[in-house]
Amino acid sequence: MPTIVSGTVPASEFALDHSLETLPDLMFEVERIVSTGDEVVMPLLWIRGASREAVEETLEADPTVDNVTLVGDFDDEWLFQMEWIGHVDLIVQMLTNSEATIIDAVGREDHWKLRVLYPRRSLFSMTHDFCDEHGLNFEVASIRDLDSEPAGRYGLTTQQYEVLATAASHGYFEVPRAVTLEELAEEFDVSHQAVSERLRRAVNALVEDTLFVGLNDREFE
Repeated sequence: MPTIVSGTVPASEFALDHSLETLPDLMFEVERIVSTGDEVVMPLLWIRGASREAVEETLEADPTVDNVTLVGDFDDEWLFQMEWIGHVDLIVQMLTNSEATIIDAVGREDHWKLRVLYPRRSLFSMTHDFCDEHGLNFEVASIRDLDSEPAGRYGLTTQQYEVLATAASHGYFEVPRAVTLEELAEEFDVSHQAVSERLRRAVNALVEDTLFVGLNDREFE
């Protein structure tokens, strides 16, 4: 069964630690990441948190990257293509030996937060063993099997999925609302406070699972 693993890696063991240390407000968000098979990783990533001139100057001095190319300029964020040439062992292992797909990768302050899809849970064990053997710190925050049920696909419990789907189908999120919390509570035969709590937790779980990239600083605490 496919498995999604979320966790953090120190920037010093991954990529762009020089840039993150030089410009503490920088945030990197990977749009796409490819391994060439010869231990060169070529990411396409968004950069925010400093001027374009400062970003380009810092990337030029960063020993972990090469062949940096500006792909798009969008006023306060920039899309860059580059080669990661340092600390790429872990990511190469994930993409090649473990057949993984890196769904999200966000770098800020002194670490990266990753969300990685493995075709089978056993393949994550290979990454875990690799980290142990090479002294790498991949701190796992969560491991979730991706089953065929809608709730599982979106990081929700069955209860959260049911209340969120019912609220949406009854027009709770419309403006103006077509149904109240009290009416939803009657639907589930619980208190309106219980429905409110389930909705908040469901929305939070859905946002974290589908809008991981670009979330605020709370994601890095």
